[in-house]
Amino acid sequence: MSLSNALHDALILLLSGDAALWHIIWVSLKTTGIALLLATPPAVVLGYGLARGEFRGRRVLIWLAQATLAVPTVLIGLLLYLMLSRQGPLGGLHWLFAQPGIIAGQVLIAVPVLLAFTLAAVQAIDVRLAETALSLGAGRWRVMLTVLREARFGVMAAVITGFGRVISEVGCAMMVGGNIEGATRTMTTAIALETSKGQFAQGIALGIVLIVLALLINAGLMLAQGDDRLRGRV
Repeated sequence: MSLSNALHDALILLLSGDAALWHIIWVSLKTTGIALLLATPPAVVLGYGLARGEFRGRRVLIWLAQATLAVPTVLIGLLLYLMLSRQGPLGGLHWLFAQPGIIAGQVLIAVPVLLAFTLAAVQAIDVRLAETALSLGAGRWRVMLTVLREARFGVMAAVITGFGRVISEVGCAMMVGGNIEGATRTMTTAIALETSKGQFAQGIALGIVLIVLALLINAGLMLAQGDDRLRGRV
């Protein structure tokens, strides 16, 4: 099949509302959304704590947090598979080859990204902001919220980066989810399967969806930044 024919068939699949295709898209968005909702609050709080805290071993923890960014997702999938298998310590949860297992893997993938980017965003904020808030009588949580509000675009970029890393990974989702049709098949695992079968139309259609999602999310971030700058000039 030529590239032009495959692209034509991919567009037909998207525009015709193919049920199987859109269910795959739904599974990907559902698992990624839940994973980010679970991963973002603790990762942001930990990133803030590492950036502003003063305690023994802080630099080692920062090094470990940044080093986890390089851990391959397939290795995370392998470790999670062993944990969730029948002989594993979490086998009783029955999450293997189910959507909760995929979500658990995506949380483990997203947390290091969110933590590292939040850490960098908070470290870029002037330390006098927190000192001023403390001098005005703000408590620890109020100070944290004030600093995070100032670093909100960095945190938003962290969430977007985490979304991109999670929704585009294939190794962990394949190992833990099993790529089961109608249940755990995501966009990336479907692309890998259809490409191995020599059927490129569905893979191209899903690739188009991934690209469109990336463009829309980043456009939203740019619009938010632009609106905030305009308000700051008023």
